[in-house]
Amino acid sequence: MGRVTERRRTIRVRGGAVSARPDTLVAEEPLEIRLNGRPLAVTMRTPGDDFALAAGFLVSEGVIASGADLRSIVYCAGAMQDGSNTYNVVDVQLAPDVPVPEITLERHVYTSSSCGLCGKASLDAVRTRSRHPIADDPPVLVSPELLSHLPDRLRAAQRVFDRTGGLHAAALFSEDGELLDVREDVGRHNAVDKLVGRAVREDLLPLSRAVLLVSGRASFELAQKAVMAGIPVLAAVSAPSSLAVDLAAETGLTLVGFLRGQDMNVYAGEERIVLHSQV
Repeated sequence: MGRVTERRRTIRVRGGAVSARPDTLVAEEPLEIRLNGRPLAVTMRTPGDDFALAAGFLVSEGVIASGADLRSIVYCAGAMQDGSNTYNVVDVQLAPDVPVPEITLERHVYTSSSCGLCGKASLDAVRTRSRHPIADDPPVLVSPELLSHLPDRLRAAQRVFDRTGGLHAAALFSEDGELLDVREDVGRHNAVDKLVGRAVREDLLPLSRAVLLVSGRASFELAQKAVMAGIPVLAAVSAPSSLAVDLAAETGLTLVGFLRGQDMNVYAGEERIVLHSQV
């Protein structure tokens, strides 16, 4: 839709000198996701890849597991009272044989650009059982040296970040370090949903030979999204949460945090990291 960035007037103070000039900012707009015509969730996102975002969200919610589960994804015409299309509402139609979850106030969630799935009634509701359990056989093996190069490769692929400085990013790499896909969004969980959504629409799930790298911290929601897509390795440049570590240990996910240069912490699944010395 061409709404990834917007221009706003700003007052710049540099070394005591004051000037007025436009600044390029990352766009943030709501996206309402409807399921078979009924509202399911609203997320604050950077416009673009909205269909992939919706599909990835449904994977993380356990509603779909493959591209065959989707019949169509469309923008809703007439989303405004005057009949205009805002391109901020999408409707996902499931394939006829896919069960439609009961949409209650508990499931009708609002997700912000910072916190992920905030509307869950309880932790148990978030622990959705994945239809793609982590099953990398033979196991994915990555070296610390390989992991150390991934943040620079991700940063080099962040086109919008260079203009705004205000976006999170997520990338999929092969076990050999090849960049497979990268997505940016104002919400770190949205960036992951866009990756997973593109994969499910291309019938690439489970992503059992992939490494997922996120530009910020590794929250429980991001660990859950990795597990739901069958991704065996999740790495983050910042800290994980305690709940993310617990989920990784329970599901067999390899979780790496504070990935900065040659330094990193391995919180779970260390058997996939080729370490020269064991502790």
